Order: sequence, then C-alpha cells, then structure tokens
Amino acid sequence: MSTSSGTHSLAFRVMRLCRPTLHVDTSLRVDPADLIVGEDIFDDPIAASHLPPLIHSHFINPSSSSSDLSYRSRYLIDHPSDSFALSGLLVLPQAFGAIYLGETFCSYISINNSSSFEVRDVIIKAEIQTERQRILLLDTSKTPVETIRAGGRYDFIVEHDVKELGAHTLVCTALYNDGDGERKYLPQFFKFIVANPLSVRTKVRVVKDITYLEACIENHTKTNLYMDQVEFEPAQHWAVKLLKADEDESRTDSLSRKVFKQPVLIRSGGGIHNYLYQLQLSPNCFVQSNVLGKLQITWRTNLGEPGRLQTQQILGTPVKRKELELHVVDVPPTIHMDRPFSVQLNVTNLSDRKLGPFEVWLAENDSLDEKAVVINGLQTMELPLLDAFGTTNFPLNLIATKLGVQRITGITLFNKTENKAYDPIPDLEIFVDVD
Repeated sequence: MSTSSGTHSLAFRVMRLCRPTLHVDTSLRVDPADLIVGEDIFDDPIAASHLPPLIHSHFINPSSSSSDLSYRSRYLIDHPSDSFALSGLLVLPQAFGAIYLGETFCSYISINNSSSFEVRDVIIKAEIQTERQRILLLDTSKTPVETIRAGGRYDFIVEHDVKELGAHTLVCTALYNDGDGERKYLPQFFKFIVANPLSVRTKVRVVKDITYLEACIENHTKTNLYMDQVEFEPAQHWAVKLLKADEDESRTDSLSRKVFKQPVLIRSGGGIHNYLYQLQLSPNCFVQSNVLGKLQITWRTNLGEPGRLQTQQILGTPVKRKELELHVVDVPPTIHMDRPFSVQLNVTNLSDRKLGPFEVWLAENDSLDEKAVVINGLQTMELPLLDAFGTTNFPLNLIATKLGVQRITGITLFNKTENKAYDPIPDLEIFVDVD
C-alpha cells in the first residue's frame, strides 16, 4: 500500500458551513440636497416641499440611469435605506473563521479525482482529533464508494458539537484502488483552534436562610450574542427563583412578550449582563452540601447561529439547617413596671424525629448588670416531647423591673434527652411604662 505524496489521484477539499454575513458598503453616500442647500431650507415650508424633489430629479433621472456609464449617482442616497450601508447582499464564509466552544462545527467535504482515470473501492474516514480524544464523524468501511470517475468528486457533510477548548484537527483519510490497481492511502489534516465565546463569573451570598447567586456573563466574541436562555438548574433539595428588576406595567401585561420571549443582548468585545438567582433549601432537607447547581446557557449570533454551554457545578457555603426553631409570636402592647406580663412563644420541630422533653429559661448576662426583665415564678419551664415536624405555642411569664426601653435577652431552649442547649432567641426590645 502506497502513501507517498504527490502521486495521489484524490485530494480533499474542506469548506466550513456556517451562516453568511451581511455585505456592508463602506463608501460614504450623500443626499444631493445637502450639497446645494443647508438646513435653513426647512424654515420655508414651500421651499422644503418643492426644492429637494427638483434636485433629486436632476441628479437621479430614472430614464437615463441605465445608460449612465459613468455611475455618477452611485454615491447619492436614492432611498432612506441607502444610508444604512447595507447592500442587500450576503457574503459566504471565505475561511474557517473563529470557532467557539458550544457551537456546532459543520463542514462540507469534497474528495476530488484529478486524474485521467477512475478510482475504485474508496473507503473514506473523517474524524476530529483533540488533546483528549478522537471522534469518528464518517466511516464508509462497510459501504465503500464503488467508483469516482476521472474529474469527478464525492461530497459529504459532517457535524460535530464542540465541547473542548484548544487545538482541533479534522483528519480526512481515503483508502482506494488507483487506475493501475495499486492500493493507496491518502491522509489529510486540517487544523483549527476552538476559543471560549464567553466567561461566567459567579458570587454567592448567604442572608439568613436564603442563598443569592449572582452570575456575570461576558461576551468574548467579535459578534453580538443574543441570550435565548440563561437558566439555573438547582441541585437536589434546592428551589430557585430568578430575580428581575420591576418592569413597566404595560410591558408586563403585553401578551406578545408572554408568547415571544425577548432575547437578552450582550454586545461584542466585552459586553456583560448580570443575572441574580434566589435559592432556598426545601424545608424537609437536612443534608449539608455545598453544591448549588449549574447554569444552562443558549444563545444566537446576529444571523441566528446557535450556541450552547453548560457550566460546571457551582459551589456555595454549606447551609446548616436547624433541627429546632424557637421564636416570639406575640408581645403585649402595654407593659408596666413590676407587673407580670406574658410573652407567647412558638417552638417548631424541623427534623423527622421526635425531640424533647425541653426546659426553657433565661440565660445569665455576661456583664455584671442586673437584668431589667426576669422570669416571674419558677425560673425553669418544662415542655413535653415534640413530634417530628410538630409545632406548639406556649406562654412565658415575665416581669420588668426598670422603666423605658429594655431588652428581653437569653430566652434559651434546652433538650433534656440530648443534654444540649439551642441558640437563644435574638434580643427583643420592649417599652416599660409606669403603672
């Protein structure tokens, strides 16, 4: 089998298939009226309505335009759309161009027979080779091309979803019988680089039991990107909500905007757009994990070329779920000094098992100052067992010993079975009046 160069009857030709671009005419075009009269013509309504058409009819005569070999009117604006510099023509790709991660690489491949005799039993293979793997795109080993006549060709199209960055090689090979019956092997290589179209920067903030994720998407390409979808797929036990700025009522109620989702424009050469997501753990979840989820991003270019990317798992701060929650339900509107009053409390079991029994007390201050609000009666209050996901309300009898704005501090719940105390309730401010 021969692999020598320069003696092959066949040769591969490769053209990338992608959307054409708009042809832009960069020449400066002018209105004939601007060359003769100034803006003052619009001060006179009669002149403004009659003079420009006369000038246009003099410079641009439809009957003589076809016979004007000098093309003297080629720089004149004949129609308002002429000022956009768009000629109405589309330009096919002249080279491989930039190939980005997340796009679909589509190529038109032609194998040509440039000899004066036909070749037989042609086995064609096409594959993409990266730093990590080789991906087979076409293999005709089981059904070889019977013949390619002299001067003829065999064409096919291959597609590949680009999922890796860096150097890629399109490897095209042909194994065939030459006109002399010699079995020959032809390899050809076409190299290209895959770049990153955008970058995603994330920030995670935890406020109480709510996690906020900010995602900043930056466009690194030379064309505008229109985001069809930027969705966050949460991990198990997480619920997500996209936070948006308040929109105008007329826009919100528009039926067309509900049916046709407006894409988000991220301009070329470093344009950015920010997304904010609110995440919350499900109430019955007690698994501590720092995996939040991942972003699914789909976009289109100016002429609709699609792209799709998926980020890696986004990590955040593990949220420690409470197994028990104690909070204040009700406080009397009027509290008098040296008069007992009752504060209504609620305790909720957030776990899937029974907890308790409990004791409730007021913890001592770290400072030496005497407390302004103390328990009235027994210093420790008993609470029974609490069922899984159960809740109960109970009163705590207190008495204030000082006037003015005071704090109820150190209301603590103690689990007698597990011999542990839970975090106390945050300080509660009250106003103590005279009797």
